[in-house]
Amino acid sequence: MNPVFERAPRARPSRLAVTALALSLSSALHAQQAPPATASEWGGIGLLQTPTARMGEDGDLAFTASHNTNYSRYNLTLQPLPWVEATYRYINVTNLRYGHREVSGSQNYKDKSIDFKVRLWQESRWLPEMAFGVRDVGGTGFFASEYVVANKRFGPVDASLGLATGYIGNRGDFSNPLGALDKRFKDRRPIANSDIVNAGRFGVSNMFKGPVGIFGGITYQTPLDELLVKVEYDGNDYRREPRGFNAKQTSPINVGLVYVPNRNVEIAAAWERGQTAMFSLTLRGNPGHSPSAPKPFDPPPVRIAPPAGQDVASTGSGAAPASEAQPPDWPAIASQLRSNAGFRVERISRRGSELFVDGYQYRYLYPAKGLGRASRVLASTLGDEYDWYTLRTTRLGMPTADMSVNREAFEGFLEGRIDEDTLRRSTELEAAGTASRETLYEARNRPFGGGFNIGYRQNLGGPDGFILYQVAANYSGSLFFRPNLWLTGTVSADLFNNYDKFKYNAPSRLPRVRTDLRKYMVTSDIMMPNLQVNVAGRLGRDLYGIAYAGYLEWMYAGVGGELLYRPMGERWAVSANLNRVQQRDFDQHWGLRDYRITTGHATLYYSFDARERVIGSVSVGQYLAGDRGATIDIARVFNNGVTMGAYATKTNVSSRDFGEGSFDKGIYFSIPMDGILPRSTRGRAALNWNPLIRDGGAMLGRKYSLYSITGERDERFFYDNLRSIED
Repeated sequence: MNPVFERAPRARPSRLAVTALALSLSSALHAQQAPPATASEWGGIGLLQTPTARMGEDGDLAFTASHNTNYSRYNLTLQPLPWVEATYRYINVTNLRYGHREVSGSQNYKDKSIDFKVRLWQESRWLPEMAFGVRDVGGTGFFASEYVVANKRFGPVDASLGLATGYIGNRGDFSNPLGALDKRFKDRRPIANSDIVNAGRFGVSNMFKGPVGIFGGITYQTPLDELLVKVEYDGNDYRREPRGFNAKQTSPINVGLVYVPNRNVEIAAAWERGQTAMFSLTLRGNPGHSPSAPKPFDPPPVRIAPPAGQDVASTGSGAAPASEAQPPDWPAIASQLRSNAGFRVERISRRGSELFVDGYQYRYLYPAKGLGRASRVLASTLGDEYDWYTLRTTRLGMPTADMSVNREAFEGFLEGRIDEDTLRRSTELEAAGTASRETLYEARNRPFGGGFNIGYRQNLGGPDGFILYQVAANYSGSLFFRPNLWLTGTVSADLFNNYDKFKYNAPSRLPRVRTDLRKYMVTSDIMMPNLQVNVAGRLGRDLYGIAYAGYLEWMYAGVGGELLYRPMGERWAVSANLNRVQQRDFDQHWGLRDYRITTGHATLYYSFDARERVIGSVSVGQYLAGDRGATIDIARVFNNGVTMGAYATKTNVSSRDFGEGSFDKGIYFSIPMDGILPRSTRGRAALNWNPLIRDGGAMLGRKYSLYSITGERDERFFYDNLRSIED
């Protein structure tokens, strides 16, 4: 017998919502400040269920966890540009198991999805802010939707109104006007449960199709600065939920409260669908524009003073050169450059009135900061004997760039006599020169270096467990036979992991070049992920090369090489690598398996000359499974070194042969530890989120990239942080 529901209570949530809205508006005179942009339960900036046209602050990174009946959402939202928002999500469907019990146990199904939103224009006096967005692109498509939305502020109220096709507009308030152009826009193909095998496609064939739903609402800033009220009209009727879960909805009005004690925390509670509660927590930061942490454990900058033996009262041309007063103690200067300026010296030389210091920076993130500290050391010990100081960066035996500063301009900037623009005109970043120089000092060769670190590897969202991880203790070392010829390797000891839960080897129509992941993780406790011999060289003013042979990564051994052409002062560079590799045994010791392949790529790098620095690359070539195609990578690089990026690979492998995911894709962000730690460092914390490990579109994990090695050629990063020269 079907249950009978009384009709009268259906109106109660609506009446409550209208009452709350009226009370909110009646209090407008008490709070005229516009409400801040806060997260929806889907992670991006929005109301509760629906998005708005608002954006977070440029450089924001936010994590949102939310729960209502049958759905738990875990969202990571990035704001890589002021006008672009991207969200990456796992949805835990609590009424549906992931797979067979012997594989997934009691774990619920995890749906993966990606959203993006683009601001079309900003709010003006008369026009609202407008944005276009897509939800669940590149996922299963169960929650796929396309929308346009507008926002306008009225004192303490921020109102939004939008139109959507797909999930957000499932109510279907009117027929699709695009149907007048093509009748195929009138209807939207439903997503069947069997479509999970096609998960990962962009699903463009279904975009903008089907009836259009209206959604919108308001955010009200209450007289309490920390408290917001959200009231929204939900465009979804929840009668066409994915995987057969059709939720009950007694009212399309959702009402919620958001508590914002500070800009880093948002706590929300809401009553939705007229019958269910929702709770969410958002943690927000802005690594893209965070200043560097104080550095109490750094040595203080050297104070510039006349060197020992020079008349303190003498100034300008009346000062006796250090060479006439007391010969410089070059080993002591080299030691001070290392300890205070973070510059490991290999050679000191001169050409006329210019002093050259060859070596490399190992401590300070900003090249200008290292140059400034080195200039202080040199000026305090050498006086005015030299007019220019040049740090020549040499990595792996390859000179990459010359950073130069005029001594008099540098000292004038420190004393406040000249401004930053004048200093900028008195600094240079050029390709390393080849002119002969008089050698003053050469450091003793130290052929070996190494150290310990902790390694971490993980996979998220699989049927065996939401998080599969490994923590290992690593020792890495390098033995240099010559500055450009060396042996490097890593020994790894497994500390703990849970990859024993990894039971599901997804079917693959390709050679298993990556999906034997579990076997590489659990076969041995002591591993040798890498052991290779390398030779590198500068082949021309802007041309670099490297060749290598050995156990190149944890799954492959072989031989290969790379060439890079990176013209100084240009925004572009090109490289090509070619490798012949063979698959390694699962224990990551000395043995090899039968699978062999030739793989390599040609890559174009381009740095877009815009207000927001964006670096893109396109790689074309053959991948480990023998498939051929291209990888596109695009990243926002902030002035403080924080990087937010995404990549996608499409090859000649069909979606059917690729399997779930349809094509390789992922996001990543990298945060310099210099912004967090109390001592300067060039180290980074990086996270790469790849929703699925598949065999198609898999690249060889090469240890060295010539584009990264020649990073000191990046003029924009140098000059954008020029002010750090005084730190």
